[in-house]
Amino acid sequence: MAKKERKLSLARQFRAMDTKQRKFLQSLDSDERKEFSPFLSMKYSANVEGIRDLQEYYLTAANQRVNRHFFSLGHHPELQWLLCTTVSPGMGTPNHYWLRAKETKSAQERRARRFLETMYPDANDQEIDLLMELNSHEQLREHARLLGWDERRIKDEL
Repeated sequence: MAKKERKLSLARQFRAMDTKQRKFLQSLDSDERKEFSPFLSMKYSANVEGIRDLQEYYLTAANQRVNRHFFSLGHHPELQWLLCTTVSPGMGTPNHYWLRAKETKSAQERRARRFLETMYPDANDQEIDLLMELNSHEQLREHARLLGWDERRIKDEL
């Protein structure tokens, strides 16, 4: 099955955002307007390729100006667009990219992490991550048995 051709390209949308085209939404025809996504503008606005200082600037500006109340403005795509146009410092059109969200952990991994955090309350996140990598789930269950946990508690909490 072939991909459907988009009427509104993301490159065009990001170029308009970076060049602060405030009337961009009004210039779109009805098919392009249907494809416009304020959420994509917000997500991509924070992530650019380039030097670290520029990347930090975009991320900070997007968080301060756009992310803060973005979803409470859900019925106002024009206002969301205007907020997105404020992110760029007007230094050209950098390449924007999608930053994928972290993969969600299974319930078993969350319980194992909670167990390790309880057992090692002074450990930081990196140390807990390392313990998660070094120990299998069965090893954690054995550790709980050595601590005197009964099988019911191990099943419920680990």
